[in-house]
Amino acid sequence: MVNFIYGLVAGIALAGLAFAVFRNRPGGSSDADTETQKQLEELGKLTGGLAHEIKNPLSTVKVNLKLISEDIDPSDQKNARWQKKIEIVRSETDRLSLILDDFLKYIHRIEPNTQPVNLNDLLGELIDFYSPQARDKSITIRQGLADKPIICDIDADMIKQVLLNLFINAQQAMEGDGELIIRTSAEKGFVRIEVSDTGRGIAPEKLDNIFEAYYTSKAEGSGLGLSTARKIILAHKGTITVNSQPGKGTSFTITLPEADA
Repeated sequence: MVNFIYGLVAGIALAGLAFAVFRNRPGGSSDADTETQKQLEELGKLTGGLAHEIKNPLSTVKVNLKLISEDIDPSDQKNARWQKKIEIVRSETDRLSLILDDFLKYIHRIEPNTQPVNLNDLLGELIDFYSPQARDKSITIRQGLADKPIICDIDADMIKQVLLNLFINAQQAMEGDGELIIRTSAEKGFVRIEVSDTGRGIAPEKLDNIFEAYYTSKAEGSGLGLSTARKIILAHKGTITVNSQPGKGTSFTITLPEADA
């Protein structure tokens, strides 16, 4: 059953990805392109609706698995074996829910609701929020925020989503006693946010694909985190790049237009 749903989700994901890529491509459109776009928009609606329909029974499955688990006596060796199987299914349903959630976010058009925000303040709040998790993982956070306020017209929630994704990626790349370095700067009408870690780094042959949808080297996750982050930054008329040295660490750099004075 789970394998069937995985196959169905994969089909939905591919259809939705085709829709998202076509919709966001640059350039004009011919009559043929217009017709194709209409068909893909309809496909996007169908895949999005189907993803929602899958999420509902998944939630029911998760609730019932929890109820069954509570009724099982773990002291019985036979029951303990069933308990382990139930936990595996629960884990897989959680993963499917994550994939569907990220997919639904990815296929939607990103339309930032922007307002002037001091990036240093935003990062300060996000660092305070993330610090307990960093301490729990033996990660030291080092800040190099610009001395003066850095103002950008951004959707604060979207940019927080991007940055938190980078923080978590950095955490997963480090196995304790690592450093997460966060810097900001401003120059010639642009602001720069740099998020670096002292983790295991990324192999050179993987760097070119790192922002592609469903590309991931991790066992968990949907593979849409960085591709969604890139879409958000592009929607803000910015850029996101990565540099990495295997065995030394990785650095992501976000560049955004500075707000008009």
